[in-house]
Amino acid sequence: MKTFQKPLTSSEESEYIRLLQEGTVQEAELAKQILIERNLRLVAHIAKKYQNGDEDPEDLISIGCIGLIKAIDTFDAGKGKLATYACRCIDNELLMMMRARKKSAREVSLYEPIGQDKEGKEIYLMDIIEQSQPDVVDNMELRENIARMYTFIEGALSEREKQILMLRYGLMGHKEMTQHEIGKCMGISRSYVSRIEKKALKKLYDKFNNTGK
Repeated sequence: MKTFQKPLTSSEESEYIRLLQEGTVQEAELAKQILIERNLRLVAHIAKKYQNGDEDPEDLISIGCIGLIKAIDTFDAGKGKLATYACRCIDNELLMMMRARKKSAREVSLYEPIGQDKEGKEIYLMDIIEQSQPDVVDNMELRENIARMYTFIEGALSEREKQILMLRYGLMGHKEMTQHEIGKCMGISRSYVSRIEKKALKKLYDKFNNTGK
């Protein structure tokens, strides 16, 4: 267990903030370093909220430290306590990281190839579930691909694979969910959900490739 230095007293913190804002370059640099080191316990405390089986605690603390540094750089001593302000900045940084990861994971899944069209071009899940198409021909092909996809989902996937895809992409009237949300709902880890999802998509990919167009 990593140990952190004790927090500064109110008077110590005030003095280091003063040096950070009014001291020489060397004094300001030293004050900033001390303010960071003595507030790492706060970063660790907030990072615990975001820990699950798939998140590395050290990564969370590193991201939280970015928020702490931003807080120290922009803190206005006339508008409350540093700890209160830093909490918001650390929390915001971690939230942005989690949202970015969810968006990235979803984009990767949506753009994984699951087959080919009549011209040999790859078809992606995004292409199949996309609702708006520019003309009648595209609409007809879209409906055909959707019908084929549902047939393959029913016939080629296990019940668990089918359930995860239904929830992941909001198919058949289900609410769209993240991998983490599905894991919590089904009592399994996010990484396990990801493996099952990729396996199911690979099965669909193989079906689209091996079934006559």
